[in-house]
Amino acid sequence: MKTHLSLIAACALLIGACDTALAASAPQNFIYTSSGDLEAASKLVGRPDIAGVQIVYNWRKLETGKGQYDFSAIEADLAIVKSLNKKLFIQIQDRFFDPQARNVPDYLMADPQYGGGISPQFDNPGENKPVGSGWVAQQWKPAVRERYQALLKALAGKFDGEVYGVNLPETAIDLDPKHVPEGYTCDAYFEGEMENLAFARKAFSKSKVVQYVNFWPCEWENDHNYMGRLFDFAAKNNIGLGGPDIVPYRKGQMKNSYPFFNKYKGKLAFVGLAVQEPTLTYKNPKTKKPFTRAEFTAFADDYLGADAIFWSTATPWLKK
Repeated sequence: MKTHLSLIAACALLIGACDTALAASAPQNFIYTSSGDLEAASKLVGRPDIAGVQIVYNWRKLETGKGQYDFSAIEADLAIVKSLNKKLFIQIQDRFFDPQARNVPDYLMADPQYGGGISPQFDNPGENKPVGSGWVAQQWKPAVRERYQALLKALAGKFDGEVYGVNLPETAIDLDPKHVPEGYTCDAYFEGEMENLAFARKAFSKSKVVQYVNFWPCEWENDHNYMGRLFDFAAKNNIGLGGPDIVPYRKGQMKNSYPFFNKYKGKLAFVGLAVQEPTLTYKNPKTKKPFTRAEFTAFADDYLGADAIFWSTATPWLKK
């Protein structure tokens, strides 16, 4: 907030320049949506106060058979985004928050060498909502990881430098502790995700590479140094970081990723954070009302050091 207050004071006698300075200091606004929904959101994306769009593509949609890729959805979306003179982030999704959404290629679930390919997981979809269920790709298994990296390589061959950035999904997963998947350990999952990130950075030499991070399984307050190692690696390797939820000063996040974003302000290649549908359900404990645009933006800018905010199309201020 100090940044905004200083700008306001400095601009007090320059009213015409004040709005411009404030806008320049704040994170850029992007729209967040899913594959197939861009056309409906194109009017929002085309607004002058929107820099671009982040679109989520699930693994199954992009790889229809082993080594058989269909990038037509990205190509179509990229054409629309370019026609609007905007930027495109693509998120390559390997985890899903619906019990019916086993959105990985069939061969990954059928071929014994991949051990089922996915595992059930739990999900907390927002404030005062019941815990849901879904699936996550078994990235702790080298065979599964190899196929995900093959997808990233194929995407880079087609879109590196064409898309503004690519981001990998959030680090948090919640497996059933009573039914631990074969080969899973906390260290194996962490090392697998770090390997994927390093591979993505190498494959995409021109586009931005951003890893979403919120929590690591088995870790609290960096007691395994997973969070510390990730941020250090990102800072040293031109990698951006971000997350799926901006919830100002929320306890769980303040014990995990948020302090690291604050510590590494100005040291990361890019910071992109989201206000997704579940994020909109959280309330400011002081006002007892949902967080406002100004509250989201101030925390993202002042504490987390965000370069961009990815806003859900359901965000109230976008409708005004």
